[in-house]
This record gives sequence, C-alpha cells and structure tokens, in this order.
Amino acid sequence: MLKVGELAKRSGLTVRTLHHYDSIGLLSPSARSDSGYRLYQRDDIARLQQIQALRRFGMSLTEIGTFLARPDTPFSSIVAQQIAALGRQIEQASQLRAQLATLHHQLANGEEPGLADWLTTLELMTMYDKIFTQEELKRLPFYSNGAKSQAEWAALVAQVRALLDGGVAAEHADAQKLAEHWMIMLERDTAANPDFVRRIDALLTRDAAAQQQTGITPELRQYVMRAFSARRQSVYAKYLDEDEMRHMRENSGKRAAEWPPLIAAVQQQMEAGAEPDAPAVQALTRQWFELFRDFAGDQPATMQKIRAATEQEPVLRTGTWMSDEMLAFIRQSAATLPAPGQA
Repeated sequence: MLKVGELAKRSGLTVRTLHHYDSIGLLSPSARSDSGYRLYQRDDIARLQQIQALRRFGMSLTEIGTFLARPDTPFSSIVAQQIAALGRQIEQASQLRAQLATLHHQLANGEEPGLADWLTTLELMTMYDKIFTQEELKRLPFYSNGAKSQAEWAALVAQVRALLDGGVAAEHADAQKLAEHWMIMLERDTAANPDFVRRIDALLTRDAAAQQQTGITPELRQYVMRAFSARRQSVYAKYLDEDEMRHMRENSGKRAAEWPPLIAAVQQQMEAGAEPDAPAVQALTRQWFELFRDFAGDQPATMQKIRAATEQEPVLRTGTWMSDEMLAFIRQSAATLPAPGQA
C-alpha cells in the first residue's frame, strides 16, 4: 500500500492531481494506516492505470468516471465515441484552416480587412458551416471571398435599410435599382445555384442570430422582393396591355415563395442526370406550368408575350436562377407530358 506522495512519485502524477481525483470521486484511497494516513491498495492502483490509459484516448474525466462506473459497457463503444469526437475535431480544424487560408490570401493580395470586419466574417463563416458541406463551401463565392464580399453586402444592406427606414416606397426607382443589384450579387455569390439560395433563405427566415449578423431581417427581405417585383413589372409593361398587367400585379406575389424550392428541385434533377420524361421531372414540370399560369393567366397570346419578354430582357432572368439549360430541360419535359384527358 502506498501513501499519496509515494503513488504520485511512482505514477508520474502530482499529489494535487491525485487529490483532485479523490475530490471528484474518480479515485479514492480505500485504506488508512494506523496513524490515519490514507493508503492506496492494489485495486486502487489498478484503477489509476485504467484512468491513465483512458486519458491517453482523449477521454474527459467525466467520461472516464461514467465508463468505470459501468464495467459492463463494451469498450468498443467508447472507442467509437472517441473516433466520432476526433472526426468532429478534424472537421473543425479543417474549417478553421480554410478560414485562415482565406485571410492569408486577402493579406497576400494587399487587402487589409479591419479586425472587426474579419471577426464578423468569421461569425458568418461559422454560420454557413451549419448548412453547407466543406465541398459546397468551396463552390460558394460568398464564403471564399470572405471579408471582401461581406463588406459589399454590408454596404448594400445599409443602403436598402436607409430607404426602408426613410419611408421610400418599394416601387420607387431607387429601391428598384438596389433590388436589382441585390439579385445580381446574390446570383454571383451563390454561384447561381438555386439550392444554395434556398438554404440561405431558410436560414435567414428562422435564425434570429443570422438576421442580426447580416442585418437582413424578414422586413428588409420583403422590401427587396417587392422592389424587385416592381422592377420586373415595369419591364413587362412594355410588352403587355393594361388588362394583362392588372392580372400580373394581382397574382405575381401570391405563390412567389413556391418558385425557389421548385427551381432548386429541377436543378437537382438535372445534376442527378434525370431524363426529361422521368416521372419526378414530369411532376415538377406540371408544377412549373401551374405556377406560370397563375402568374400569366390562361391566354396563349399573353403567355407568348411573356416568353418573348423573358428572352429579350435580361433583367427578367436576373434573380430567377433559371438558366438556358434549365428552360430547355423544362420544355423537353413538357413535350413528354400526355395531352389533357389522356393521362
């Protein structure tokens, strides 16, 4: 049997460490000498060896205590937990390395973001880590451009906020101009990927912290959407008569929220190599034309005018994430749909 000082010397630990183990109930001496000194017996020393071995696995003292309190727990499960923990640590280290590489790239190019700007950017990067994989983040220009993109967005958000707080109507030309710029930047910084936009939009809708960090509140987003809708309608007005425009104004916003997830779903089908006549694609195509009819009406002549306007006016494609390839894919799928009354 050993006194605490002797055990400390032989085990390479400090007396303070052994006292701490005793205080938390992890390792308590089980005997006392005639003079009252606490003594560690053979079983105590064997338990200390287990503790030291488990510490080398990276386990916390709490985890070790839980494991030793349940000797029936398979050790393989403990190893599996440690592997998972190391995996999380490796992922976090990879994320930090990517962020530092971005900072190094900016500094090497002569950019010197302020500390406050960089800390804000780090917060945003951490926020986007929650909704994108590391591979996706590499394809996300907003993420890779770091502080530079953040500064651009902060300036634009401030301009829009000034108009909103100043009582400027969303239909005003200044608001429309900023809304169009907003959509151009959003397409650029999301690599024109509709699914990326859908996920960011969902984050900004539900996460109050994300709204605070970006300044993009639901009220601000709605203002931008109204202004951009007004911008699009001003372009359509060159092609449609008064009755057609009235129908568009009355219906353009009713199902607008259904377009982004639909476009993202079509993009996913295309990336997966689905054929235009696949049942899943045909279902999306039916939904596509249902939304289009709600927006444009049922008159073939009006639909044709809207298609012509879309082809001739680039602004009508801005912020829609509808590429030429996607529109061609939808047309191909539509050609495979059975005629009404045949399906």
